[in-house]
Amino acid sequence: MSLDLLDSDSLLQSIPEAVLILDTTSDRIVTWNAAAARLLTGQDAAEPSAFSHFLDKAMARFVVFLDEVDHRGHGWTRDVPLRTADGSALKCELRAQPVTNRQGWLILSITDLSALDQRAETAALAETFRAGIVNWKRTEGFFAELERQNQLILHAAGEGIYGVNADGKTTFVNRAAREMLGWTSEDLLGKDIHSMIHHHHLSGDVYPSHECPIYRSFRFEQVHRIEDEVFWRKDGKPIRVEYVSTPIYDQQVLAGAVVIFRDITERKETERKLREAMAEVAALRDRLEQENAYLQEAITSERAHHDIIGTSLAIQQIVARIDLVAQTTATVLITGETGTGKSLIATEIHKTSPRAKRPLIHFKCSSVAPEEVEAELFGQMRGAPNGATRDKPGKLELAHGGTLFVDDVEELPLEIQGKLLHALQKGAVTRLGDTREKPLDIRVIAATSLSEDAVRRTGRIREDLHLFLNVFPITCPALRERPEDVPLLASHLLKIACRRLNRQVPVITERAVRQMQAYDWPGNVRELRNVMERAAIVSRDGKLVLELSAGAPEAPQGRGSFVTEAQMQEMVRNNIIAALRETEGRVSGDNGAAALLQIKPTTLYSRIKSFGIQQMDWA
Repeated sequence: MSLDLLDSDSLLQSIPEAVLILDTTSDRIVTWNAAAARLLTGQDAAEPSAFSHFLDKAMARFVVFLDEVDHRGHGWTRDVPLRTADGSALKCELRAQPVTNRQGWLILSITDLSALDQRAETAALAETFRAGIVNWKRTEGFFAELERQNQLILHAAGEGIYGVNADGKTTFVNRAAREMLGWTSEDLLGKDIHSMIHHHHLSGDVYPSHECPIYRSFRFEQVHRIEDEVFWRKDGKPIRVEYVSTPIYDQQVLAGAVVIFRDITERKETERKLREAMAEVAALRDRLEQENAYLQEAITSERAHHDIIGTSLAIQQIVARIDLVAQTTATVLITGETGTGKSLIATEIHKTSPRAKRPLIHFKCSSVAPEEVEAELFGQMRGAPNGATRDKPGKLELAHGGTLFVDDVEELPLEIQGKLLHALQKGAVTRLGDTREKPLDIRVIAATSLSEDAVRRTGRIREDLHLFLNVFPITCPALRERPEDVPLLASHLLKIACRRLNRQVPVITERAVRQMQAYDWPGNVRELRNVMERAAIVSRDGKLVLELSAGAPEAPQGRGSFVTEAQMQEMVRNNIIAALRETEGRVSGDNGAAALLQIKPTTLYSRIKSFGIQQMDWA
C-alpha cells in the first residue's frame, strides 16, 4: 500500500472498522477514520491527538507490542486496554503493521471486543434458526460438512482451530492446531481431546473436564475467552495459549463447540524476560543510587586532611605498613583512641589498593540504633519482619567489589557480630526477609578504640571475629605521643579552615607551637581540627590566637617546656566545663557536649564523674 493512498481520507473512511495511522516517533495520530474517532472520542469528526492520551496505564504493554510488530513485521494484542473520552476502559484487539517507506509509521486497527462478543452471540442466535441435530450421526455429518465446506479457510488460518461434539469428542482439527500440538488427526479425531491436551494446569494440578471453560461452552451454552492457560503437546511439553470457545448449534440443537487458540509461549517468555530485566535494572539502580549517596557523602563531608601528615617515627611506621598491606586482600584491624585518624588510614589503604575504583563503604556501628543495625548491614526486603516498606541493599552488598570499613566494631551487638563473621567467611549475604544469597567479594577493614588487652578483658568483640579481623594490625598513636607532628598538622588544618571560612591565614608563633605541644589533646587530631577552626575565627592582625580550653595554662617558657600531670588534668577538666557551658549542660545528642568534644557520650559521662564536675561549675 503506497503512502499516497494512506494519506487519502476517502480510503480510510471507506474502511468499516476503526483504523488509524500512528507516527510512533512523535506519538502522533496522523489520521483516522470516522469509526476510530467515534470509538475513542464519541465523535465522528474529532481531530486526531497524541495516541498516548488513550493508553492510560497501559503504556508499558503497548511498548512491548510495538517491539513485537517491529520484530515480526505485523502483530496483534488484546493486552492493551484503551481509555475512551468518557474515561471508561475499552477492551479491544489491536492489529498493526508498518507503513512502507515511512519510518515509525504504523497502520493500527482497533476492534471493540465487547462489540465482537455481541456479534458472536448474534451469529450464534442466528445459527439456531439454521442449525440443529437429531442424533449422533446427524452431528457427525454436520461437522463433516462444516469441515469440508471450510477446509481451505480452516487450514489457511494461522490460529489453531478444533471442534468437539456434545460428548466432548474431537470432530475436526486444522493444520495449525496439529502443528502447534504435535498430534495428528488420527490421534485426536473421535477422542476426548480434553484428556489429551488439557488434562493438567501448568502447576501440575489435575484439570477436571467439568471445570474446563471449553466444556462449559456447550454444556451451558456460553462463549468463553481465556487469556492464559496451557495445552499439552504430544511430546509432553506445555504451550501457553489463549483461546475462545464458542457453542455451535445445528437447527436450534446444541451440537458442540469450536475452539480457536493461539500459541503465546514466546510472548509470555518475552514478557517474563522483560519483567526480570526491569527488576534487575531497578535493583541495579537502587544499588547505584546507594553507592552514589555514599560517594557524595564522602566527597562533601568535612575531613581534617586528605593525606597523612607527620614526620614522626610513628607516622613513618604507619605509612610503611599501609604500603605493605594495600596491594593485598588481607583484613586490617586499626586500633587507636578516638580522633587519631583511623578512618583516614582506612581510606588511604583503599585508595592505594586494586579496589580503588570501587566504593569504600563506611559503616560506623556506634551511629546506628541497635534494632536497625542488622537491616543496615545485611539489607532488607519489602515486608521483612522489621516492617520494611521497600527493598534496600545493606552495607555488605553495597561494598561488593570494593572495601567495607567497619568503624567502632566493638559497638556491634554480639549476635550481629556472629552473623557478620558468618557472612564474611562464607562470602555471601542474605537480606532480611529474603531466602536468596547474594555473593560477596569485599575487602574488610575494621577499627576499634579498644586495645588488644581491653578487647580480651571486656569481651565486647567476639574472640572469633577478633581473630578474623586482626590479620594485619595497625595502631594509631595518640597525638600526645607524637608532639613533633603537632606544628605540621596545625598548619595544614589552619589553612583548610581559613580557606573554607575565607579568612587570612594567621602566623603560628613559636609560643603557640609550645602551647600546643604541651597540651594533652584528649580529642587527638579531631580536637586539634576544632581548635584550628576556632582560631581561624578569633585570630586578628595576622597572629594566631589559641583557645585550647577554659583556664588552660600556657606552656612554661624556657627550660623543660612541660606541664605537670595535675596541670594536664586541669586543662581536660576546664575543657569539659567549657563544652558543657556552651551546650547548657547537655551531654548527648547532635548539639551536646560530647558531639562538640567529638567523644562518645558514655566517655564524657565517665569523665564528668571522675573529675567531680557539678552543675554549678558550668551554670
